Amino acid sequence: MPYFGAHMSVNGGLHKAVDRIRQVEGQALQIFSRNQRQWASAPLTGEETDGFIKVVKEWGSFPVAVHDSYLINLAAINTETEEKSVTALADELLRTEKLAIPYLIMHPGSHMGAGVKKGLARVVRNLDRVFSRTAAEGKVMILLETTAGQGTGLASRFEEIAFIRQNSRYQDRLGVCLDTCHIFAAGYDFRTPATYEDTFNRFDRIIGLEHLHFFHLNDCKKGLGNRVDRHEHIGKGEIGLDGFRLLVNDSRFKNHPMVLETPKDKDLKEDKENLAVLRSLLKERN
Repeated sequence: MPYFGAHMSVNGGLHKAVDRIRQVEGQALQIFSRNQRQWASAPLTGEETDGFIKVVKEWGSFPVAVHDSYLINLAAINTETEEKSVTALADELLRTEKLAIPYLIMHPGSHMGAGVKKGLARVVRNLDRVFSRTAAEGKVMILLETTAGQGTGLASRFEEIAFIRQNSRYQDRLGVCLDTCHIFAAGYDFRTPATYEDTFNRFDRIIGLEHLHFFHLNDCKKGLGNRVDRHEHIGKGEIGLDGFRLLVNDSRFKNHPMVLETPKDKDLKEDKENLAVLRSLLKERN
């Protein structure tokens, strides 16, 4: 079965995210490794790094990913923002490496009116700059996240992600994270067996399923193709349970991490409820 989990806060220390995922009996985790609302970050200490790696092993060495700062925009047309983004993402990559985490998930960026072609070209160039600035022998894979296409955001079409991968000098370091809310908002339906097969056949043909390493499981507050990024609890939005039932029972993804990014309070009650829903869908199929 897939590894179900959630994005967890690191408030109180990175190791606290592992405590929180254990509270909801999750088997996959996503975190921010730094304050996502600031450009600069304090270097990781040896104590922080060792402590996090230790608690992850105690938890069971389940899949973990870092999500990058929302400030980063590799397609920025403002030179200062572009340079800050390259520096910040390189730092994120090195931090992820130090924490022994295999994946760094990122939104490719927004073209800010320059157009999709120019925006994608900037993303490719700046991703290559990030990789060239960091250790050549690095093992962390950057996962390009599918987006809703809101505003001038890139990567709402499978072809755009394929372009970035195919034109990078570091293809082997680039994979994909699929967000269910985002692809639905972008116009990819997967609520029926026919539309599900069509969507994932298209993904396979254009990008390749072998490059899909991580899922964000979020229902969508708005309708198909609305291009608005608004997450909802599993089964409570426009996707509904049928789409998630098809996904979590797809044997091609039986070993993939699938994490929630749905709204929640500090008691994590909502995470527990959403994870219970996902597990019930597996039982229905089995």
